[in-house]
Amino acid sequence: MSKKNETGSSDKVNADLKALRAKIDKLDLDILDLANKRAAIAAQIGKVKSAQGGEVFSAAREEEVIQNILAANKGPLTEVTLKAVFRELMSAARALQRNQRVAFLGPEYSYSHIAALERFGETAEYMRVGSIAAVFEEVNRKHVDLGVVPLENSTDGRIADTLDMFIRLPNIKICSEIRLLVHHNLLANCEQTAIQHIYSKAQALSQCRNWLSKNMPHASLHEVASTADAARLATSSPNAAAVASRQAAVRYGIRVLFANIEDYANNETRFAVISNSDSAKTGTDKTAIMFQVPHKPGSLVDILELFKSNKINLTWIESFPYRQAKGEYVFFVDFEGHHEDPKIKKALQAAEKMCETLSVLGSFPMAKLSDE
Repeated sequence: MSKKNETGSSDKVNADLKALRAKIDKLDLDILDLANKRAAIAAQIGKVKSAQGGEVFSAAREEEVIQNILAANKGPLTEVTLKAVFRELMSAARALQRNQRVAFLGPEYSYSHIAALERFGETAEYMRVGSIAAVFEEVNRKHVDLGVVPLENSTDGRIADTLDMFIRLPNIKICSEIRLLVHHNLLANCEQTAIQHIYSKAQALSQCRNWLSKNMPHASLHEVASTADAARLATSSPNAAAVASRQAAVRYGIRVLFANIEDYANNETRFAVISNSDSAKTGTDKTAIMFQVPHKPGSLVDILELFKSNKINLTWIESFPYRQAKGEYVFFVDFEGHHEDPKIKKALQAAEKMCETLSVLGSFPMAKLSDE
């Protein structure tokens, strides 16, 4: 090809690129205009809610918005991308109505914080606290609108501190759930052979126990309050490492030596969003309850038979020691359906007559698994 032809070809490519970028610029302005129009309508909705005494956060409505968008999507944008975009649009819209205060087990970039960001976006006002009990207390005292607490992990099972607080404060409701695929990483600013101490939260160390024993047998393990605290501690010692999230690595400026060191690939933690009220029906809901049965043979079986006879699918069951009576237990169950559904009402009314105590912890939309 001659030099003249090469120049002509280059000019055409540049002209095509310029034309395409001009289209992008126009679309960006259209998106900006539509986003602001959407926000203005959301602000009007906030005024209506305020006049009626309604809550700003509606898990049912936000789930409906996301499902409508995903159903209409013809690509090339993925579901993950669209969820992230609309999560932030809804986060900003909530802030225009009234900024939501959300308590979580801190510090920042702990997995509870990552779960809260996944649900409420960057615009919410976050309050970090030092314990799961403190999250419940902040919600109970109405110092915050919502709280995020871990409920169960696929590797380690129930989170005892959370179940204990539901027993202490049965008025607190679950209004939403977050399912987070948790990836642990070994963070350090030294080489693997130089690591003498590894810090992390007890549950994170437990979820990586096989990997750590195989790959880091020379290092001692140290439990700390959170994975984010572990990352911070690892930056202050030349021979220390942490098991923590990649977000914590970015926050504290520490290298990821090994990624995804959890022993099981499907290492999921389910979080409950707690509030003073639960969620409206969406059609794809769960309900959580806790109850005590009489201390006699067959009591639990009789309760579970109610769910079977009403064709209610159980999705989780846990027993937890009732500390006020030795040898007795509180049972936690969640199942498909909303407490306003006729067959759920029927089963709960029958169960209440058979139980010593029964509390509905809330109905909420079923969550899909998110990758942190």
